Amino acid sequence: MGPSDSNLEEGALTRGELADADALVGEAGWNQVAADWSIFLDLGTVHAVRNEAGRVIATAAILPYGGRFAWISMVLVAPEYRRRGLARRLLSRCVRDIAGAGLVPILDATPAGRSVYVGLGFEDAWSYHRLARNSRKDMTEPVPPDGVRIVPIDDNVFGDVRRYDAAVFGADRGTVLARLRGRVPGADLVALRGDKVCGLLLGRDGRSATQLGPLVADEPAIARSLLECALAANAGTVYIDLLDARAETRAWLESQGFAAQRPLTRMLHGRSSDFSDVARTFAVAGPELG
Repeated sequence: MGPSDSNLEEGALTRGELADADALVGEAGWNQVAADWSIFLDLGTVHAVRNEAGRVIATAAILPYGGRFAWISMVLVAPEYRRRGLARRLLSRCVRDIAGAGLVPILDATPAGRSVYVGLGFEDAWSYHRLARNSRKDMTEPVPPDGVRIVPIDDNVFGDVRRYDAAVFGADRGTVLARLRGRVPGADLVALRGDKVCGLLLGRDGRSATQLGPLVADEPAIARSLLECALAANAGTVYIDLLDARAETRAWLESQGFAAQRPLTRMLHGRSSDFSDVARTFAVAGPELG
């Protein structure tokens, strides 16, 4: 650490410091908004480092899921304080806190971050790419597979959606899904075969793009139908964090104007096997939410 780092104070982020946290997002060129920070403050913990003036200059968030594992994300450092070890310091703090609670730490890593995380005991599980579309393309009317209906998620079906998602994600994240509902018009969707859930999609607004995800489904045709409905309702820039294993879905998205933006790797601390049902996972909610 530099000679002035002794003046840096660490503690939990407060709601009154959201402007500082939002400034870090803007400096990094990330997509999160205040509603995303509120998820971490209300449902998890955000560790922060402050300078001598009391400004938050680094963050790292923890979001626990279902008593099994917890997400680490929002590892941000102000440009003038980078390369001082603050990110590693906060990340190590998160790992200690999560492991101390008997949970498994998980994160989604960029290529640059991955080399750091391997050294801290994280192992690769699987990979995905962020796909981006800058403007809406004319689309045909969605035609779901035979026997499948695509309808909005309402309160009557939300309990079934929550249980279906938990079986795929590996833990109940219904509180997070509830916080996503209503943030993107036309993207709160469930696929039903009869009265049984066979797929779901949610989304959220962002600083620079609409993020679609999580997307989970029994089969690719259902996933595509969910995406068709949401994309038809949303113009402008859209991000989808799609698993690399989903080659068929990726080829269709590329035909709709999407292009790969960056790769990411799902990593778990001390293990390489993920908790999720990858066979039904198409797109994640984002690297900050899982």
